[in-house]
Amino acid sequence: MLALFKSKPLLSESEVAWLMDTFVWACEHFDGQYFLSSTQIIEPTGQYFPDQVTSVEQMAQTVFKRVRDYAGLQTWPLQLVGPANLPAEQTMPVFSFSDTMRGESAMLNVQPPHDVLLSYNPNQINQPQDLVASFAGSLATVMIYQKGALPPGGEQQIAAASDALACFMGFGVMMSNTVYQFKGGCGSCYNPYANRQAALSEAQTVFMHALVCYFKPNVDGKKHLKPHLKSIYKKARKQIESYVSDSPNPVLLMLKEQSNA
Repeated sequence: MLALFKSKPLLSESEVAWLMDTFVWACEHFDGQYFLSSTQIIEPTGQYFPDQVTSVEQMAQTVFKRVRDYAGLQTWPLQLVGPANLPAEQTMPVFSFSDTMRGESAMLNVQPPHDVLLSYNPNQINQPQDLVASFAGSLATVMIYQKGALPPGGEQQIAAASDALACFMGFGVMMSNTVYQFKGGCGSCYNPYANRQAALSEAQTVFMHALVCYFKPNVDGKKHLKPHLKSIYKKARKQIESYVSDSPNPVLLMLKEQSNA
């Protein structure tokens, strides 16, 4: 009888297993030490985005540079161009890394030596959280292909892994807040073309964000989430705490020990 009153877990065991495996994959291939020492939980506030801009182009460039730097990719040859200037096809250079791959000290060898061109959706200028999340997802996808390490589940999971990796880089608040956009009352202000294309569900994205925050104990990861996501975050934390406490995975155990040091 008491079982009737037990709350249902936020995610299924298979969903949790994939997200946990993907988090470990991110630690192993995308600089877990940088994650511990330097990754911040980026919030949609003036503290993280203090710049004043006067044009669409300046807005896009400014936000892109902020996202790039928060991701630790400031030494990567990445260039943002307007949508009209993005070629239909481009030859991607191949990066090799002499030591760490992220942060100001990252040293890359790029062959052939030219920039990776990225662009933006002008419709998102009035939805800055979507713009930040889209940039974070695009950078994550570039990272996956440059590293050449497929996520759990293989190539068919790259889109979902890009969302997860964007959370791993600290953008989980914006990733979670932009999975689904409410149309509002009459829908007159709703622009479907401004929404980012999410590969993870709301619950899965919030779970990954909560998992990142689990190893950042001084951060309130739910503070800037949309109101309806805060209860999801709390359920995610409970499921994460239970999983990590029972997990023999050495990466999770190491992260837990170091984050609590």
